[in-house]
Amino acid sequence: LRLVESGGGIVQPGDSLRLSCAASGAAFGLYTIGWFRQAPGKEREGIACSNSLQSTTKYAESTKGRFTLSRDNDKKTVFLQMNSLAPEDTGVYYCAAEWLVASGCTLQEDSYNYWGQGTQVTVSA
Repeated sequence: LRLVESGGGIVQPGDSLRLSCAASGAAFGLYTIGWFRQAPGKEREGIACSNSLQSTTKYAESTKGRFTLSRDNDKKTVFLQMNSLAPEDTGVYYCAAEWLVASGCTLQEDSYNYWGQGTQVTVSA
């Protein structure tokens, strides 16, 4: 499975961005998808995940209510709608995938085997 993120950029505080993660490969709907980000000088953190088999979506506390993960399995694309962006949201954003997770989804990066190359998001006045 190959993942390619896009949609990053430079925005001002309070703005919105929508990131996309396009996948190539079969049976995309059977993969659990996670979004992660890595801020400068910090470890990578999980911010959202989705297990479409169980219609499960989970968010980190730092993004809950502002970020929305959605997926179009027919188009093999996952989206991350980010609203009310703040400077602390700055970082490189990655999507990741794991095959056939039996239950729910996790924000732990070591649970994912497939990763995109990342897209930079900078929130600055």
